[in-house]
Amino acid sequence: MIAVTVLLALLAALSNASASVLQRRAAVQESDEGTGARAALRRLTHLLRRPNWLAGTGLLALSSVLQGGALATGSLSLVQPLLAAELLFTLVVGSVVFRRAPDRRTWLAFAALAVGLALFLVAASPSAGQPTASPRSWLVGGGGVLGVVVLLVAAARPTRGAARAALLGLASAVSFATTAALLKEAVGRLAHRPDAMFGHWALYATGAVGLVAFLLLQSALGAGSLTASQPALTLGDAITSVVLGWVLFDEVIHLGLRVIPEVIGIGLIGAGSLGLAGASAEGQEWDTHVRDRRDGGTRHTNRAHR
Repeated sequence: MIAVTVLLALLAALSNASASVLQRRAAVQESDEGTGARAALRRLTHLLRRPNWLAGTGLLALSSVLQGGALATGSLSLVQPLLAAELLFTLVVGSVVFRRAPDRRTWLAFAALAVGLALFLVAASPSAGQPTASPRSWLVGGGGVLGVVVLLVAAARPTRGAARAALLGLASAVSFATTAALLKEAVGRLAHRPDAMFGHWALYATGAVGLVAFLLLQSALGAGSLTASQPALTLGDAITSVVLGWVLFDEVIHLGLRVIPEVIGIGLIGAGSLGLAGASAEGQEWDTHVRDRRDGGTRHTNRAHR
């Protein structure tokens, strides 16, 4: 059963990374039409005509199914460290799609983030906890998540470029983690009886929160490079999942001697974050242009430099 969980989680990470790359590929080809609900709606209307964006949407849906399967056969503590592979998958798939490899600093930074996150989550190793949560726990957890997302979106409004992409990416990550928790709640109802899942509110809340997460993701991908948004997405999703696992499902983080690898993991995450900040400051963004197949040249977009 563990092998199935590992396979499903890695496939979910690959699918998620591919979705981000393809939708970022579509986003850089769109003109900057400002901010606000109308501008976002116009962008979405234009993106609906782009095959890359549609393919990315399909892969995002597939990733949700794969992650749901992984959560049905294993705990958050097993699934989330494996999903950290999404960071490295993003660079591999992005190198193919954008026909330009990220520089060495970006590779090292992403590797440090992925290894640090996986090390922290493996060392923390939250207990499996309960398959479902109480209504009171959902009230506390849901209220906290809503407040965090609102604050992040408000903070992103006056910003531009990498900062906006990171803040919106983090808001999307918190929403996706909540979607995963809701999905776990819904799937946990299957243990009672097969039809219990379809009669419970968690399944339909999963769709609603997932839609919010999806729209926030599109805003993040349109705001700036994957170098800014993808780490925020992956790290935010993992950390939020750990917190929700504790608040909702009574998953307890292990301390004691495990604090040492946990601190090392946090240090690697910090080093990776600093490396990405330096790369962004020097304009080393590898996914802000599209190479033309016909002449091997590079066609820059209006989002190349912010």
